[in-house]
Order: sequence, then structure tokens, then C-alpha cells
Amino acid sequence: MHSVTKTIDFCYGHRLLNYEGQCKYLHGHNGILEIDVESTLLDDKGMVIDFTVIKQTVKTWIDSELDHRMILAKEDPLIPILKDAGQPIYIMDDNPTAENIARLVYEQVKSKGIEVKKIRLWETPTSYASYSESS
Repeated sequence: MHSVTKTIDFCYGHRLLNYEGQCKYLHGHNGILEIDVESTLLDDKGMVIDFTVIKQTVKTWIDSELDHRMILAKEDPLIPILKDAGQPIYIMDDNPTAENIARLVYEQVKSKGIEVKKIRLWETPTSYASYSESS
């Protein structure tokens, strides 16, 4: 099995609902995404996938949808206030935990036709969440 990993960094803010720790407040992260792609076969260039394809596909979506945005759950009462203030937000169906953001990115990458194996979202230099459909 061959695999490649592309790293993409972006900045985002969020807050967690139904949480009693510090993360219940609006705060930001310098996130790092790791996108793992696997294949049993290499293409005619000898690659699993060109790193440029991952960058162009995924980074374009990250930059337009998540980078420098406040990522909030759809039931967050701050959404109307932030919208009225003209703040950039991204609304998720679920609580915007690192785990749920990793799954969101995984589903987006998969929908673009990239055979993603796993997504890791480093929320801090010492903490990451990952998502894959299998172990």
C-alpha cells in the first residue's frame, strides 16, 4: 500500500456548546490539517496523487469556507449577532469540536473525488483529532 500526506494550515475560531471548560468561550486556533491518501496502485507518473491536486482541491475549499472564520454549531445563539456584525462564520450541524471538523473535512475531500484515508486536525501543537471510515 502506498500513501501520501499533504499538510494544510489555516486559522479558525470556534466555541463549544454544552461544555464547562475554557472552550465554551469564543477562541481561535492555528490549525494544521494532515490529509492521508492511500492507493495500492500508482498512476502513470508513479504517484498516489499529485500533492498539487490535493492542495488545489482542498486548500481552495478550506480558504473559502473555514480559514479566518468562526466555526459554530447551528444552534449557537451568537450566530445572528455575528452575522449582523458582518463577521465571517461557518455553520456546522454539530458542535464544532476538532473531531467534528476533521469529519467535515474528510467528507468534503471525499466528495471532491480524492480517495482520502484519514484526516488529522491538529488544534494545538500537542493535540489532534482524526477521522477515517475505517481503522
